[in-house]
Amino acid sequence: MEGPTPVSALIHAATLVTAGIYLLLRSSWLLEYSPLSLIVIVLVGSITAFFAATSGLVQNDIKRIVAFSTISQLGYMVAAIGLSQYNVALFHLVNHAFFKALLFLSAGQIIHSMMDEQDVRKLGGLINFLPFTYSIMVIGSLSLLATPFLTGFYSKDLIIELAYSKYSFTGTFSYYLLSVTAGLTAFYSFRLIMLTFLTVPNGSKIKYLNVHESNLVVIISLFTLSIFSIFFGYLFSDLFVGIGNNAFSSALFVHPNNVNLVEAEFSIPLIFKLLPVTLSAIGAAIAIITYQTKPELFTFITDSVLGKNVYTFLNGKYFFDVIYNHYIIRKSLNYGYYITNILEKGVFEIMGPYGLSNVLFKTGNNISKMDTGIITSYALYIVLGLISLIFLVFFPAIIDISNFPIFTLELRLFIIYLASFILYLVL
Repeated sequence: MEGPTPVSALIHAATLVTAGIYLLLRSSWLLEYSPLSLIVIVLVGSITAFFAATSGLVQNDIKRIVAFSTISQLGYMVAAIGLSQYNVALFHLVNHAFFKALLFLSAGQIIHSMMDEQDVRKLGGLINFLPFTYSIMVIGSLSLLATPFLTGFYSKDLIIELAYSKYSFTGTFSYYLLSVTAGLTAFYSFRLIMLTFLTVPNGSKIKYLNVHESNLVVIISLFTLSIFSIFFGYLFSDLFVGIGNNAFSSALFVHPNNVNLVEAEFSIPLIFKLLPVTLSAIGAAIAIITYQTKPELFTFITDSVLGKNVYTFLNGKYFFDVIYNHYIIRKSLNYGYYITNILEKGVFEIMGPYGLSNVLFKTGNNISKMDTGIITSYALYIVLGLISLIFLVFFPAIIDISNFPIFTLELRLFIIYLASFILYLVL
């Protein structure tokens, strides 16, 4: 759809993309009795979060950067489900809806005001033209990268801490991968802000002459979402993830062996609690310093052979699209072509209703040709029928059928009439 619009922002942030999360949440009573499924889910969620974050590092479409951020946050939710922390996954789903809708709607405001320009390399310097949108995007980005005491912090960091408190291979693997992902998230979020608002203008003059803030309706929507992105996590954390709270006990089931919220709250060393926040701060600082003072650094990196290959690999989303199109989509299309033209239009039509009706029509047509109106033809048919009857009657006298028990009267009749039917077809 053309956008982002308020509708597309809602779809991306709170409804369509999170339908799978809701399905997994409602399946908690099944998943809790399948440890292997939980292991697969936590691994898939952690790897998805890391994959989307690394791919978002080098994207240049402003919508695509925010979209990869959505995929990464969905990975956090799936990982929380794999850790049996369904209420935390639901909490992050709700929190994510606010600040991601804020980011999408802000991106739509930028695209609209810049005459549909979506490439961040052709933006820059918009802080002087869109100060309100800049403030809103900073709030949304800070909440996204789990800045302490903003909405995203109360669910995103809790997921990472719960992963460590599992004290298992999958939990530890998920903890470190999600912590690194938090740093990458901070980097590409502030890369987006720097390239869009704080670097030198890179677009055409006519686009900058058209830049303007949105109307009052959009401003009120953005302001409301920003309030929720700041305060919602703090106000509702006890409702969703409070110790001893059973607000969702009738909808979400957690096996007693998988309850580890107390361990995550009190038994984790402080260094492991601070690692995700530290990595987020480092990622944000690297983005700000690099794009503010030395933007040529990344140009230098991408000029090398290794840098070009890494950039191409990440910008191409690990070439999953190429693999899908070449090895799955193309093979499926070729197979569908074979099915359609060889089987469906060949074997199935010949042996199916079309072929049967065609054979019957031709047979009837050939039989009708025997009605010539010539008396000699009718005499020939009578003679052939008489010869056939005489042959059938005197066949046992000509050949001793006791040596051929298979040649019964019924079989002889079948052979004669089958031969007659084939003769009619040939005619």
